[in-house]
Amino acid sequence: MAIPVKLQVFEGPLDLLLHLIEKNKVDIYDIPIVEITQQYLAYIRQMEKEDMNIMSEFLVMAATLIDIKCRMLLPAEVNEEGEPEDPRAELVEKLLEYKMYKYMSLELKDRQIDACRSLFRQRQLPEQVEDYQQPIDYYRLLSGISLSGLHETFQMLLKQQEEKVDPVRSTFGKIEKDEIDMEAKAAYVEEYIRVHKQFSFHSLLEKQNSRMEMIVTFMVILEMIKRGQIWVEQQEVCGEILIISRQ
Repeated sequence: MAIPVKLQVFEGPLDLLLHLIEKNKVDIYDIPIVEITQQYLAYIRQMEKEDMNIMSEFLVMAATLIDIKCRMLLPAEVNEEGEPEDPRAELVEKLLEYKMYKYMSLELKDRQIDACRSLFRQRQLPEQVEDYQQPIDYYRLLSGISLSGLHETFQMLLKQQEEKVDPVRSTFGKIEKDEIDMEAKAAYVEEYIRVHKQFSFHSLLEKQNSRMEMIVTFMVILEMIKRGQIWVEQQEVCGEILIISRQ
């Protein structure tokens, strides 16, 4: 009568391969591929063949081990740098990566178990305790402060305010919009021309109160020249400009 043997359940071919390496206490960077392959195939023969998807993964790894075993019997291949390549290098890299993730998963599992043992209780404090605010001790707050220290702090704040001021823009005045009635100014100029008949342009501008009024007055004069209501004369270059009514 055959004795039933209960095999350890492995999560995948890398898990089985890592188990064999640890069981034989061999260096993962120098795997005895012949011995490990034989033990790996022995485990596969004892596995149940119910789930072919899982078995296919183990068979792929078995084929990989056999391929590495055959490549090790052949002369070593040389890389671009002229150094011999180890057929086990890619497998070793996968094993190290799997080992790192496996240990990380075990560490996370241990932390989960420890967290399940911790119990927390919600804070239950009376409203009077939650609303309590410790009174301010002004004597303690002002301890160590002297008049000289306050003066230095005040001077420092003043200096900070001065540094925030733009030395150029701060000299600008406030720009205000002049509201000038164009029709009223035109009526004023027409009345001025009707009364004086002939006058200098300079004398007309002197009676204006702002730069905007001068600009509007100049525009009115140009419009009246265009309509033929007045004409202008200038006896010499940069001389006085005379405005003469044509009515």
